[in-house]
Amino acid sequence: MAISAAEVKKLRDQTGAGMMDCKAALEEANGNFDEATTILRKKGLASAAKKAGRTTSEGLIGSWVTETHSTGILVEVNCESDFVARTDDFQQLMSDVIAEIEAAGAKANISWLQDPAGPVHLRVAAAIAKLGENMAVPRFVRYADGGYVGQYIHMGGKIGVQIELSGVTPEIAAKDGFATLVKELSMQVAAASPHYVSRQAVPADALDKERAIYRAQMENSGKPANVIDKIVEGKLGSYYAQIVLPDQASIREPKMTVAEVIAAANKTLGAHIAVTRFARLKVGEGAGS
Repeated sequence: MAISAAEVKKLRDQTGAGMMDCKAALEEANGNFDEATTILRKKGLASAAKKAGRTTSEGLIGSWVTETHSTGILVEVNCESDFVARTDDFQQLMSDVIAEIEAAGAKANISWLQDPAGPVHLRVAAAIAKLGENMAVPRFVRYADGGYVGQYIHMGGKIGVQIELSGVTPEIAAKDGFATLVKELSMQVAAASPHYVSRQAVPADALDKERAIYRAQMENSGKPANVIDKIVEGKLGSYYAQIVLPDQASIREPKMTVAEVIAAANKTLGAHIAVTRFARLKVGEGAGS
């Protein structure tokens, strides 16, 4: 049957596939749009499989947050070249992936993300077919209904941070200084890359390992056991200052810890704000994971 140029354009707009591919798919499907879309998807998946071995170390961190800051999403979308990462089609892929994550809600997990027949894989496959590069979505973070969600994108999209704060009412969020605090805490996570939100969150085996290292360093010191214990705990304080967010030195005020910065902000704002969780995604770290 004869396929009109308007029909070909319509299918192209819906799928992003090339004009000749769209025309061939419509001819094969006898003008049935759903069947033609399926044909193109199958070809897209085949195209994606051919490119699956290529390294995807470039890309961007996409972000989205609701107006109320109750829900936020960070997602890493990888590709082969920075050139493709800056295209409108790649930006659209990021938006589409974020929309799929939000639509899935609590069902969005790693198994859902990696499902070969799932919505994210299908969108990625279509983008691979259109842009000609291997792409991947290795990970995402979604916070919902647990507190106030703040975000910060650094280095033009190469690093993304998402934090969740407790104790934030609409009145507190509207006060001068609150937005500055959120940005400062997010930038802290981006720059200093803490691992834990509190000392209590540090795994016991990690602490035991550090203590054992410190004790081994003091093995032949001749110091009494109680003195060694105090030295070990002192060294542990330095360890906390590296990996625990509230214990870190503030990047803005190095003479203050992050905990002290939060305490000062709480006094100014008349609030009881605390960081309950955070995530830091850097392009390339999640590739292949």
